[in-house]
Amino acid sequence: MSEEIEVEENLKGAKIPLKTDDEVVQREEEAISIDGLSVAEKKLLQGEGEAHHFQAEVSRLMHLIINSLYSNKEIFLRELISNASDALDKIRFLSLTDESLLSAKPELEIRLKPDLATRTLRIIDSGIGMTKDELIANLGTIAKSGTSEFLKNFETPSASDLIGQFGVGFYSAFLVADRVTVTSKSNNDSQHVWTSDASSFSVVEDPEGNTLGRGTEILLHVREDSLEFLDQEVVKGLVLKYSGFINFPIYLWTSRIEHREVVVEKVEEDEEPEEEEGIIIEEEDEEEEEEDNTEIIEETVWEWVQLNNVQPIWLRDPKDVTDEEYIAFYKSLEENDDIDDPYTWVHFTAEGDLDFRAILYVPQEVPTGLFDAKRLKGTRSVKLYVKRVFITDDFDVILPKYLHFVKGVVDSSSLPLNVSREILQQDKSLKQMEKKLIRKIISMVQKLAQDDEEQYAGFYHDYRVNLKLGIIEDSNNQERLLKLLRFPSSKDPATKTSFDQYIENFLPNQNSIYYLAGEDVASCQQSPLLEKLIEKGYEVLYFIDPIDEYWTQSVTSYEGKRLINIAKENNLNLDLEEDEDPKTLKEEFETLTSFLKTHLGSKVQKVTLSTRLSSTPSAIVASNMGYSANLERILKAQTLGQEMDQFQRAKKVLEINPKHPIIVELNARVKANPEDQQNRDTADLLFDTAVLHSGFSLDDPSAFAKRIHRIIELGLGVSENAQDNTEAAESENTESSE
Repeated sequence: MSEEIEVEENLKGAKIPLKTDDEVVQREEEAISIDGLSVAEKKLLQGEGEAHHFQAEVSRLMHLIINSLYSNKEIFLRELISNASDALDKIRFLSLTDESLLSAKPELEIRLKPDLATRTLRIIDSGIGMTKDELIANLGTIAKSGTSEFLKNFETPSASDLIGQFGVGFYSAFLVADRVTVTSKSNNDSQHVWTSDASSFSVVEDPEGNTLGRGTEILLHVREDSLEFLDQEVVKGLVLKYSGFINFPIYLWTSRIEHREVVVEKVEEDEEPEEEEGIIIEEEDEEEEEEDNTEIIEETVWEWVQLNNVQPIWLRDPKDVTDEEYIAFYKSLEENDDIDDPYTWVHFTAEGDLDFRAILYVPQEVPTGLFDAKRLKGTRSVKLYVKRVFITDDFDVILPKYLHFVKGVVDSSSLPLNVSREILQQDKSLKQMEKKLIRKIISMVQKLAQDDEEQYAGFYHDYRVNLKLGIIEDSNNQERLLKLLRFPSSKDPATKTSFDQYIENFLPNQNSIYYLAGEDVASCQQSPLLEKLIEKGYEVLYFIDPIDEYWTQSVTSYEGKRLINIAKENNLNLDLEEDEDPKTLKEEFETLTSFLKTHLGSKVQKVTLSTRLSSTPSAIVASNMGYSANLERILKAQTLGQEMDQFQRAKKVLEINPKHPIIVELNARVKANPEDQQNRDTADLLFDTAVLHSGFSLDDPSAFAKRIHRIIELGLGVSENAQDNTEAAESENTESSE
């Protein structure tokens, strides 16, 4: 009781903000005995009042509702606050035509009061309240929607904002409570108390009289396994998570430690002042004495604190919201005032079959583990609300995976919910929402690209992989996403080029977009496959992200212009020199191409004369149906890369440069003596160097090393016999020492 007395004394202090009337607090304290039961509840437990059974089969269904319908126990607080908001909406709507209905309690609010000592949690609202008959009808019937009944009597647009499903939402209270007591006062009846242990319920007129004025108080007797929901910080977190944007103020009965300076009474001493040589030593002045007799004490202060201070700015007209307000709201969503401002945002209203409002942001800080499957569950960045009540942020249908970096709020006034308010119906409404959201996000990014190139460069660096993933997954918006892509190119590797800019720079008679995929810009620049293209003034785009190899499998053209991978076998349509005749060249080097194909065997699919090489004797390109060097590198780097299809890996085409001196000389030697071993070694070395230079990996690095060693020996004039003699001498020395 000492704790109750201390709380009572604190409540009477003048410094407490938002405190209730002292008389109300006193009534609340008196209504609760030390075992947590009110007088009315004790009467009900003693058999007084009317006992009722739930509607047929309700007892059997209760277990299913509590254990299956809701997947998370914390949902109960969202449901009960939503019901309180319903009740407040109803009385506010009725008061538009009759202000006297608010006279009993003008304030429209919700109050939460957890009490660990008595293991109770109170949810109090000053809404419309319920009569005795309404308590029996609404709380004794599964899925009895008080809102639905209310709307039958008021078929007006303004009333359609009310949230429904009171019956089932109310029963979520039994997720954490073994007994629930509802005290309600309607303007049309006296105050009554309803209580139930989930098996049956009883109703009695409240012997305390009218303590609420108007409204409803739900008292949860919390089970031992759910006591965490009586912690002030836990309750505060749940309110901010689920009900932070409810129209009405939500107050929490909260304690805090306050430090106060108090004066300590000095014990008077009977000693006479000392005399020294006739002089009386006077006491220190009053001011110093007071300072010496004070101390700081800690005092627990209880007060009502409003939790939902952030306003739902998405309900306002975008013209009336400043940039500073948008940024402040974004930081409130992130719960971090130090976070960087977003790249851009969009605020819009969608109307039609499905009405909703949304504010969507593109953050500057890339979310960690953006493509981690474990991260995706339960950590969505876009929060879905229905009539300002948080529903979920773990719902794939709202946004596709490639847009999961987008943050913000979507609030629908017409999204259909099922009985638990937690699970959305899988119907066409969600598809409509998804379609509109995707279009708005892409338009937002397009506007950023047009209005601020510097900001867009930062955005593209952070989220280019997301855009490319969207090209693969979202065929409906593929063309829009392609316009957002930017690539380094052979003309200016430091500047990113779009497809539209590339087409503007077409050479006369150019009809194709040329690109080369590689590990980075440097490796692309060193590729021999660029030589003839750059020599003739063509621009080549560098695709340096691994995902580029995948989306280009399905995208073969842009705006009617064919995309050509110069690392694959194809006709680049490059003009030959005037004195060159393709037929004549083919006949001249037919012996060499046949020799190389026969000698290399299955290593190459075929050997052809190249039109893309200028200063390099040979290069390897992939067949049109095979893996390019870059894709093969990517697949090998994966966990199961060594298990890739060997048939696909083997489809390599050796292209030789008919103008290079090495090829011209080798062609002459093969014609003179096709069986010469040196020609065979040269062919092997030509192939191996082409493999490395073109970005592929060697199948037999050891054999390549031996060929290089033989070339070194020839260059140094070291014979094989000399090597054999050296090895024999070393062997003899070893034997003699033994």
